[in-house]
Order: sequence, then structure tokens, then C-alpha cells
Amino acid sequence: MSEEYAQQLMQQMQMLETYFTDLSQREATLLSVLREAISAIESIKFLHQKPNSDTLVPIGMGTYVQTKISSKDKLILNIGAGIAVEKQYDSAINYLEARIKEIEVAIQDTSAKKQEAMARLEQGKDQMNQLMQETSPNMSG
Repeated sequence: MSEEYAQQLMQQMQMLETYFTDLSQREATLLSVLREAISAIESIKFLHQKPNSDTLVPIGMGTYVQTKISSKDKLILNIGAGIAVEKQYDSAINYLEARIKEIEVAIQDTSAKKQEAMARLEQGKDQMNQLMQETSPNMSG
């Protein structure tokens, strides 16, 4: 019976480790998106203060073309599902700030799930160690 329990415990721990890895990857992705959103807001604020700025625009494979930004009122914002809308600078910042709040909530949720998974992994390791200690005297005797 203890061998069967040990196998079940090992399977649960493997699933928890996979789950923990997935959560870590999700958290890293969310943090990357958060940094990008914060950077976008900073760029929008800079462009709003200094219209007609020179900049580099990526055109692919690490190649850039120098250009002048002439729009001081509006920009194009991708809102998902391949849809982009024209927005005023302030409206775009508000949209991005709302998205940042959503991302922060998702990061907190993911972090809490990671902590829970880690606690369950530690509990599983403790159970496995206890099981091994219980079966050790039986094998030597």
C-alpha cells in the first residue's frame, strides 16, 4: 500500500512542478507586458511634450529607419484581436493605465498560486521523506 501511495505522491509532485513552471512562465510574460505598458506610457508622455520629434522606427531584422513624428494629437492603439483605434494621447494613457491595473492583478494572482503550489510541493516532499523513513527500518530488518 505504501508503494502505491508513494507513486501517487510522486505523480502529484510532478504535476505540481509542471504547474509551478507554467505559473513562473506566465508571471514572466506578465511582467514583460507590464514593463512594455509602462514604457509605452512614458513614450506617449514624452511625445506629447515634444511633438515633431525625430525617432527610429523598426522595419524588421534589426533594421531601423529615421523618421519625424508629426502627430501631436492622436496615435493608433492596438486594442486586441487585430483591432486598432485612433485615440487622443490622454485617452490612450488612460487605456494603458487600466490595462496595467489588470496586469498587476493577474501578477498578484499568479504569484499567490505559485506560493500555494510551492507550499504543496514542500508538503509533498515532507510526506515523501516521512514515507521513506517509515519504510527504511522495514527494509533493513
